[in-house]
Amino acid sequence: MLFKIIASNIKTMKKKIIILLLCAHSYAQVGIGISTPSSSAVLDLTSTSKGFLPPRMTTEERNAISSPVAGLTIYNTNLKSLETYDGVRWINYRSITSTDVLNPITNQIWMDRNLGASQVATSSTDFNGYGSLFQWGRAADGHQLINWTSSGSGGGVNGTTTTLSDTNTPTTSQYIVTQGTSGPGGIVNSNDWRSGHNNNLWQGANGINNPCPWGYRLPTETEWEAERQSWTSNDANGAFASPLKLPLAGFRHPFQAFGISDGMFGGYYWSSTINGNESKVLAFSVYDSNANISQQGRAYGSSVRCIKN
Repeated sequence: MLFKIIASNIKTMKKKIIILLLCAHSYAQVGIGISTPSSSAVLDLTSTSKGFLPPRMTTEERNAISSPVAGLTIYNTNLKSLETYDGVRWINYRSITSTDVLNPITNQIWMDRNLGASQVATSSTDFNGYGSLFQWGRAADGHQLINWTSSGSGGGVNGTTTTLSDTNTPTTSQYIVTQGTSGPGGIVNSNDWRSGHNNNLWQGANGINNPCPWGYRLPTETEWEAERQSWTSNDANGAFASPLKLPLAGFRHPFQAFGISDGMFGGYYWSSTINGNESKVLAFSVYDSNANISQQGRAYGSSVRCIKN
């Protein structure tokens, strides 16, 4: 009996030692699909026929993650893109395919394309250079995505909702359509996707909901005005001839929520500057030579061109 007890204890101890060795090995290095994983990788996945599949979730599910750690990575099904949390905000890989461009007159460095565009515009009406249309102050949560077509027209990807948000982070990736009601002066419409205005959004590189990649931010009204003054002509031709190659990406209406652009409706580029309950935009069109800094309701969808901080 004593021998059996001793033998059983030895067998149990051997199992524990094997488990400990396996755990120690797994913490040191793991290779899947490869017998000799890279010495610099804690996990080496190797395959010529299959890929790595990270957790897939919507923007709403991502926002519900409690205290995300810096480096946490997911695939956002609304944005159709990988996202990584940098300790402050979620970085969307779809929007960071860009290089810098310098305007030697203003000495400012910008992204070389509109946020969300697949390429630098090759003409004022290059739909591949249009990019996304953001409601002022919202993060890149999916509402801004547009399916542009070769005819220059486009439509939203994630649908619309008529429910205004009472927070800085809407619980939806849809475009928020503002409501219109009859009043003494005709149709009265909200000019903001938020039920209460917040003038602190999009202020600086670390500003709330800054949609630009790390190290970039929305330009101010003053910075847009300096760019406009540097153009060879004060119109759409001058906008495209500038180092920024600004196209006529149009806008998205806040009451009907359709994407508008066939090269006829102009270019509208958000700034971080506020004006009452509205915000400032750089505006130009093909109809006249009167490009200017205007103002626009925050529920409109307009282009974003990021400037280096």
